[in-house]
Amino acid sequence: MNIGDMIAPRVSFGEALRDLAPDYPKLLVFDSDVSPSTRTQLFAEAYPERFYQMGIAEQNMVCSAAGMATTGWMPMVSTFAVFLAKRAVDQVRVSVAQTKLNVKLNGAYGGLPTGRAGKTHAAVQDIAVMRAMPNMVVVVPADPMETKLAVKACLDFEGPVYLRTVRDPVPVIFGEDHVLEIGKSYVLHEGDDLAIISTGMMTPKALVAAEQLKKEGIGVRLVHMPTIKPIDRTAIVKASNDFGKILSIENHSVIGGLGGAISEVLTDEAPCLLKRLGFQDRFAESGDNEAIFSAYGMNSENIVEAAKAFV
Repeated sequence: MNIGDMIAPRVSFGEALRDLAPDYPKLLVFDSDVSPSTRTQLFAEAYPERFYQMGIAEQNMVCSAAGMATTGWMPMVSTFAVFLAKRAVDQVRVSVAQTKLNVKLNGAYGGLPTGRAGKTHAAVQDIAVMRAMPNMVVVVPADPMETKLAVKACLDFEGPVYLRTVRDPVPVIFGEDHVLEIGKSYVLHEGDDLAIISTGMMTPKALVAAEQLKKEGIGVRLVHMPTIKPIDRTAIVKASNDFGKILSIENHSVIGGLGGAISEVLTDEAPCLLKRLGFQDRFAESGDNEAIFSAYGMNSENIVEAAKAFV
């Protein structure tokens, strides 16, 4: 895996499960008839005795995984994010979060890139749902390398974790030396004019925007937030104090996701101007991913224009 390679994070997720399995003998994988899509099939092929194909029954799958967790196993439940955060949300709330069981949840196909599966499959409110769950940790890696690290971080954490992965290829921006620690953010670009805080697959887009802005004489501090909960409050307060203006960008609704989490911290500790880029209180549409991102003001060029207007 080299910087700049275009790799689908779902592939990195499946490979990580398979490769980490020997080090986590209590790891089980539960799937709801989407293993070729989420790439849990890689784990199933290598460890069939530790793989449970539950069919299109997400609620039952979550409850079954919770039951296995009570006996000492560590289940990874994997299905499309829209199903985990909507169809199975009551089971996640009652059987996993409320009981604080050691169950990991992979919300695949997070946000817009759903391979033209249709607007019904675009999960743009899932982070808000999971972030509101007491005891739930929410991790949203930026690229394939960080996705692999995120899988291990989730397995090492004791308690429920929601890991959000995306379908389509994104550029590798992190090297082999990258470290992911739950609750920590990472400064990827420094500047003196504006802070941009991003998460997930929007971070590579924000990094491109930061470089373009630098060419135009605008210095950006780009802060990548792979953990939405617990969020790095210190980094947000510092950005507020240093710049007085923050631009957030996420592949999610601006309500309840990264931008919402940032605004909560700012209100509590360090008020400043905040502009949130993301889905503006509307459902996503079907069609070409990049065309929709552009239409909603969420591509690199949109970030550049928003930053210039803000500065």
